[in-house]
Amino acid sequence: MASVEENKDKREDRNVTINQNSPEILTNPIYTPAFLREQIGKLMRVEFLIGTNNLTDRIGILEDVGASYILLRSIESDNLVYCDIYAIKFITISTSGFYGTMNPMMNNRFYQQPPMGF
Repeated sequence: MASVEENKDKREDRNVTINQNSPEILTNPIYTPAFLREQIGKLMRVEFLIGTNNLTDRIGILEDVGASYILLRSIESDNLVYCDIYAIKFITISTSGFYGTMNPMMNNRFYQQPPMGF
């Protein structure tokens, strides 16, 4: 049976390794996966289209990006959420890095118009 320490080491190794043999979609930021790889570690709200007219979202810290998926660390439960990159329609990336933070100029208008996504 593997120890907890060995399992932790395996989890830390899960990030996609980029080298000269990597596909262009993971290295050239004109492609979504490569652009998102530049955002790893940031708080974001990701909206997904499920079916033809159902939008759902997830909020979390971007942990990893592959060719066809992203991994978000959920801020509610600290679980990893594996997300299909092809279902993503919108991503709001936090510029402050803190969940729930809003621009002080927005404070007076908060109840009229909530801040973007967060």
